[in-house]
Amino acid sequence: MLKELNEDSGFHVSIKSILGIGAGMATVISMWFILQADIAEAKELPIPPDPEITRMEFDMKDQLVRQTIMTTQEDVTELKEDLDRIEQKIDKLK
Repeated sequence: MLKELNEDSGFHVSIKSILGIGAGMATVISMWFILQADIAEAKELPIPPDPEITRMEFDMKDQLVRQTIMTTQEDVTELKEDLDRIEQKIDKLK
């Protein structure tokens, strides 16, 4: 049952199908134009300013880093003392 396509060939499309295709095309086209408008609006928005680091913020961060270093140094000193005590106890056990 092969049919040839020629000038006399035709096909039937219901009104419901035509309306569905039209609605789908209208949706896609309207989405395209809305997207283009949003892109154009975004291009006109001002560029956010570069964040500036204030002197006070820099000093506070610097102080925090220095304090952390000192705390770490104190912890290391305590650990060394503990290690020395542990070594002395081990030596006594030998």
